[in-house]
Amino acid sequence: MKISNNKIMITGGASGIGLGLTERFVKENNTVIVCSRRESLLEEISKKYPSVVTKRCDLSIEAEREDLFKWISEKHNDLNVLINNAGIQQWMSVSDSDFFQRAKEEIVINIEAPVHLTSLFIKLKSLNTIINITSALSFVPLTRMPVYCASKAFFHSFTLSLRLLLKSKNIEVIEMIPPALNTDLGGKGLHNSAPPVGDFIEAVFMQLKQGKTELTYGYSEAMTKAGPEDLQKTFYRMNSV
Repeated sequence: MKISNNKIMITGGASGIGLGLTERFVKENNTVIVCSRRESLLEEISKKYPSVVTKRCDLSIEAEREDLFKWISEKHNDLNVLINNAGIQQWMSVSDSDFFQRAKEEIVINIEAPVHLTSLFIKLKSLNTIINITSALSFVPLTRMPVYCASKAFFHSFTLSLRLLLKSKNIEVIEMIPPALNTDLGGKGLHNSAPPVGDFIEAVFMQLKQGKTELTYGYSEAMTKAGPEDLQKTFYRMNSV
């Protein structure tokens, strides 16, 4: 992937990793389009980065995903990069009374939405790159967030297949695999002791410049290289009571 002179759509690009990517891609002379369901965050981005194009969209609603693509195809049909970043993380137990409802919310945002958007955006003749944001938890789940981890494992597997499926279309598929970072994902304060987003962004941009298609950092790099025995040991260590 070339780093500059792209037109990029970043889902969930107004906070967390998405915001970090937005800021860095703007710095690298790209046109960035950000979608989010939170209007207040989009307003903040517009004030700080006037060049960023913003679009309110609730990705949990199929019709809004279709409207987003229709808007892109009409107003920005030269878009060449899709970054599937939007995601939610629920800390919960299967015995919680609202478990299934919350699980469905995660499945829609973390699985259904990016799969749907991918199927839509590959119709753009200009599209040449898809970046999917998965997680180190794709490899070793944390039982306090069982559906989130499973959704990221799905997305990791889907991305591997997608890379080969889209090869004939000359669409590069890149997987960005973050560890826990200091964001509000899952709730404020849960990840305060984790590494800052900025350090992660610097690391993955260096890897992008090197032409890598699997972007890792710290713990996530270790997990992608671990064998079955090490993964099993890590699982029991992470989830011991």
